[in-house]
Formats: sequence, C-alpha cells, structure tokens
Amino acid sequence: MSASIRIIHARAIDAHGEYERLSLGIREGRIVHADATPPDGLWDIDIDAEGLLLAPAWIELAARLREPGATHKADIASELRAAARCGVAAVALPPDTRPVVDRPAVVDWIRTRVHGTGSPVQVHILGAATVNLAGTEISEMGALANAGCIGIAQCGDALRDTAVMRRVLEYAASFDLPLHVQPVDAALAGEGCAHEGAMATRMGLPPVPVAAETCAVGQWLSLVEATGARVHFGRLSSGRGAEMVAQARAAGLPVSADVALHQLLLTDAALRGFDTAAHVQPPLRSEADRATLCAQLAQGGISALCCDHQPHEYDAKNAPFDLSEAGASGMDTAWSMALSLLDASIIDGPQLIRACHSQPLEILGQPAQGLAIGARADLVLLDRAQRTVVDPRFFASRGRNTPLAGKTTGGSVALSCIAGVIEQEALDAHRLHR
Repeated sequence: MSASIRIIHARAIDAHGEYERLSLGIREGRIVHADATPPDGLWDIDIDAEGLLLAPAWIELAARLREPGATHKADIASELRAAARCGVAAVALPPDTRPVVDRPAVVDWIRTRVHGTGSPVQVHILGAATVNLAGTEISEMGALANAGCIGIAQCGDALRDTAVMRRVLEYAASFDLPLHVQPVDAALAGEGCAHEGAMATRMGLPPVPVAAETCAVGQWLSLVEATGARVHFGRLSSGRGAEMVAQARAAGLPVSADVALHQLLLTDAALRGFDTAAHVQPPLRSEADRATLCAQLAQGGISALCCDHQPHEYDAKNAPFDLSEAGASGMDTAWSMALSLLDASIIDGPQLIRACHSQPLEILGQPAQGLAIGARADLVLLDRAQRTVVDPRFFASRGRNTPLAGKTTGGSVALSCIAGVIEQEALDAHRLHR
C-alpha cells in the first residue's frame, strides 16, 4: 500500500487553468483532497511545495521499451523506472517489437513482464494492424483487443495498397479500435534520412520530401471519410500535414494527431556536422514547418505532445549518418524541454497540460485524471527556477541518444508521484520531505 501524502503551498496548473495555491491529500494512490486550504490529519509524507509548480503527470503516446527483441538497447524494467522518475505516468507501446505484437501470446508476455517490474507506470499496448507489420494480411484484431490492446497501429511500415488500408479501417471500426499511424508514403520516402532541402543537398544525404507525409495523410483522411473509423496520426513533422489534419478535425472527422517535442524545438539545421543524434524519423524539417507545427499545437489542430521515446545503444548512432539508427531517447527531456515552450510563449500552462496529459488520455481511450478528487495520484512538482543544460550522462533511461543535448531547459522535475508512489531518493535529493 502506498504512503499517505500531503502537498501544500503549491502553485498548480491543469487542463482548466492555473491556480495560485493548491494543496493535495493523497491516500491509497488517489487524490482525496484538492483545495487551496491544506488538508487536516496525519500524513506519512508531508511536502512543502513552496516555489514549485504542481501538474498532472505526462502521458506518453509512443515509447519503445525495447522488449521483447532489443534488450541490448533498454528493457521494460529500465524504461518504466525512468518513466517514474521523469514524471511519466503511462506509456503507449507501439507494436514494432520483435516478435511483433500481432497475436495475444505476445501481449500476454509483455503484460507479465510489466507486472513483474512492480512499476506504478501504466503500459497501454497497441496491437499490429497487419501480421508482422508486413502490410498485407490483416491481424486478428478482435483477439488482440480481448488480450488487452487498446488500439492498433501500423507504425512507419507501409500497407500494400489503399484496398488493404480500407480493410484495416473497416475491421478496426468493427471492434471500436482506433488506428494509430505514422503517415509516410514509402515510395516517396525511399531510403531517405533527412528533410528534402538545402541541408540534405549540401550534406549529400538522401532526402525525405514533405510529400511523403502529406500524400499519406491525404489517403488516410479520404478513407476515414469513407469508413468513419478513428485514426490518430502520430509524430507529424510537416506544417502542411498538420494543417490537413486540422482541417479534417474542423470538418468533424474522427481524427487526432500528435507531434514529437524535438520537432517543435529543432530544425534540419541540427544535422550540421553529420550529428547522428539528430537522425530521427520523420526527419527534422524546416523552420517554416517548425513554426506551423507550433501554431497548430497552440490552436488545437494538433491534439497532443509526445517525446517519441526510442532509446539506443552507443553503436547504433556511432555510424555514418545514413547508416545510423533513427530515433531519440525522450522521456528524460519531456518535462524539462516542454517547459521551454511556455518560456517561448508557444503555448500556455493549461494548453501544455491538455497536450501532454488530458488529450493523450482521450486518444488512448482512458478516463480523465488531472488533479481532481478521486483521480489516480499521477503528478509532478516542477522547479521552473532549476534551468539546467540537457546532459545525457545523467539520463534515467538507458538510452543516451538525444539531439537536445546542450539545450537549456525550461525547468526540471523536482518530484514525481505516480499512483501515489514517490521514490525515497527523490524526496531526499530535493529536500522536500518535512
């Protein structure tokens, strides 16, 4: 049983607003008191949060835990431990593990491994839309749903043709499962690894045109219109792609989208010097794309933020740029760099919480949480004054690969409380235990 916790004197933000003073009481992992006035009674842990910002915890829409199949990079235990330390309360696990999550036995294996860690972090599993993600034979979605999958996904793997795409949507809709896609036209993307522009040309890197994203978005939107199926577009990278999804949402189509945090903070200029840490897919794009993505996040065209967590071992990035593995380790920088969006006036506090907590929960089909009485006690205390420089050597994740190294943060996580559980190390390190 988790300890009872009282948090007093905190400033707070949630999806509905900002509050000068909020005190919480937590018992058995749930919020039992939420008011400007501190709760009475005896508490196992008393936290004076004067000068800190209280917020609901991060809900991550794409986290590769590297298990099964790639434990030389990370594993379920290491990455859930990192999530708990970094203020991440839940993660969605894409199906591109090895073996692929295309049958109930793999779902059961993952659930058993997660349970065995004892972690309070929730793992929501996405099943594969097609067998082995090969894009030809539709998976047994009903069996995957019965095994506990909350949605299906095709990741960045191409489907054979639009007829298969339509059948996937129809089949998913029959089980009321949303489809998560990373929109990419494989023929247009080819073997590309960098945004089609002056930087890729100068560096001699094979390009990925914006059209590789927008053509795929357009196809999916046409099929959503025809079938009524729910689709979530993951990790948009282009301004035009974001505008297309925003227009579809305004027209009432059941679609949503997220953007990876690094796409809002970096452009393809980060590739200078052939820095493989900046090799991500979809690629970092132009300043115009970055600005439009920021605007669409602020306006609600893009529903959610994610960190697209992909931990790698050293050798995966220690290669020529186009031969290195794509992806960035993102959980350690999620909160610290998301706070910099507030400093840049890209979004405000409530918009940030909607993007990293409320909307991801809705996309995953999970009940609303926040800082309300009765909610699971998933929250963070953020220190806006503790602006450090991103240093991968101190990451909690086993993955040290990030294009954000050396960037100044907008603050830090002073304390993470997931399902009412706080690590003693965090209490001691930040001297919050009174």
